[in-house]
Amino acid sequence: MKWIIIVVVLLVIALIVFGLYLAKYSLGIKAQTLEEAQKWQADHYDLTFYDEVEKEDYTVKSYDGYVLHVQYLKNAKESHKYVIISHGYTDNHIGSLKYARVYLNLGFNVVLYDLRGHGENEPTFCTYSIREAKDLNVLIEDTRKRYPDAQVLGIHGESLGSATSIAVLQYKPQIDFVVADCGFSEIASVMANGLKMMKLPEGLSKVASLCAKMRYGYSYEEMRPIDALKDNEIPICFIHGEKDDFIVPQHSINMQKATKGYSEIHIFPNATHAASVLFDTDGYTETLRAYLKKLKLL
Repeated sequence: MKWIIIVVVLLVIALIVFGLYLAKYSLGIKAQTLEEAQKWQADHYDLTFYDEVEKEDYTVKSYDGYVLHVQYLKNAKESHKYVIISHGYTDNHIGSLKYARVYLNLGFNVVLYDLRGHGENEPTFCTYSIREAKDLNVLIEDTRKRYPDAQVLGIHGESLGSATSIAVLQYKPQIDFVVADCGFSEIASVMANGLKMMKLPEGLSKVASLCAKMRYGYSYEEMRPIDALKDNEIPICFIHGEKDDFIVPQHSINMQKATKGYSEIHIFPNATHAASVLFDTDGYTETLRAYLKKLKLL
């Protein structure tokens, strides 16, 4: 009997240790450098526009004193339209350039930034839209003050940035539109799917979630951007790649059903995760153009 108790205790300890490892692995950020991100972007599309555009770098202090690094791209033509773009997990503002070029062509000024724990910001852990949404809300307020000529202000996000762009809606920001590309409605199922892809039991995500709460103060179950949509009336354009097997298109479908205001959804054929704009740049541009025209913002 004694050896059974010992085995059970050892198994529980092993499970907790593994859960803590998974929590650190999932919430820790192996951030790309700006140079790594720029090389990846340059390998996939023409980046020469970035060298030519007028830029301004500055920082914004967030709600808790955390400093966010921001870059403003000024449109070559005078414009009173602005968009804030939020990048994906482990990426940085350079990763948003594939969307920035689309918006510059549509006549927008573009605000890029490094999400918390990414790029030039101080290292920290990821909360999959909780703290990130508060940061974005502060950045929206700063953009309104910094650029008082803004007649139109929208937000556009990819993956983690998309989830952040949805979660920020709970704060009722003063924005005119949202574009949410391949975002998750909640992170718990994404973590379980990730374990499945690694040939590990999906149930371990429950243990990792508990350990994340113990270690970082946040569980996976709290990371639910979809909950911000209950009374949202800001227009949203959901975009998702048909072949996205990491954050499956059903997440965007669920969020479109959940939002109260105007919304539309576009599933890009054959596109994988965070790749719709690269698979069909012209189609992506026309999708945004039609959406913004429908809202009378173009």
